[in-house]
Amino acid sequence: MRPMVLLIVSTIFLLPGRVAAQSHEAHRHSGAHEDSAFRAMQSRGQAVMGVDQYTSIHDFVSLPDGGRIELQRDREDSAGTAAIRAHLRTIAKAFADGDFGAPFAVHQDSVPGVPAMRARRSAIGYAVTDLPRGAELRIRTADPAALDAVHRFLAYQRREHRTEPSPHAH
Repeated sequence: MRPMVLLIVSTIFLLPGRVAAQSHEAHRHSGAHEDSAFRAMQSRGQAVMGVDQYTSIHDFVSLPDGGRIELQRDREDSAGTAAIRAHLRTIAKAFADGDFGAPFAVHQDSVPGVPAMRARRSAIGYAVTDLPRGAELRIRTADPAALDAVHRFLAYQRREHRTEPSPHAH
């Protein structure tokens, strides 16, 4: 009888913390921990970006004139915020120079849109704006081929980072 009481009491005290710890995971990366390829990509992302991918929020948004990559910490973290801002400034310069080594390092695969973005780099502008817990990389172009490439690049990032809206989201 005592072991059962101990189990019930420990479950009652431990459950709220466990639920709270899972809430971010469930809403941003549902099912992600069961997928070893996703975990490996998240680990490579942390090495490349300098912040924990499970406690950071990525958004990859296609827009009529290009798109935006938003990366923010999910909590107050001045060191993580500074790392994100530095990373996105480095990425903006690298992309403008036609260097897409970081996305390759994270995904360990060729990324759709990159060849055209590299070839048409003079037609694409990159600008970084600080956000409260990170930064946004805004990508702009008026060139139709570059725009298509940017949209393919961002769609791939949304799929790989699992930031696509849930089909059940409202």
